Amino acid sequence: MIITTTPTIEGHSIEEYLGIVTGEAILGAHIGRDILASITDIVGGRSQEYEEEVRKARDIALEEIASEAASKGGNAVVGVDIDYEVIRQGMLMVSASGTAGKIG
Repeated sequence: MIITTTPTIEGHSIEEYLGIVTGEAILGAHIGRDILASITDIVGGRSQEYEEEVRKARDIALEEIASEAASKGGNAVVGVDIDYEVIRQGMLMVSASGTAGKIG
């Protein structure tokens, strides 16, 4: 499955568009991780714990669009957009959307 943010895939033609596909993952905060992140924020640096969780959520959202594209008979997703949004305190949603297609 080719997944790309571009509207086309170099060297391939899109033979058929199969519709919009979406995937979402919601990430909840964890008290222990929150404490570590707070310490990291105070002393400076990056919060590796949160970064890893965001990566996992993004991967889940991308896996969902790939799965949905495959269920429609596609082998590619083009024009992918990934969004990150705070739903409420301690909850982050990662969503991905794109257009499923069959490429030749």
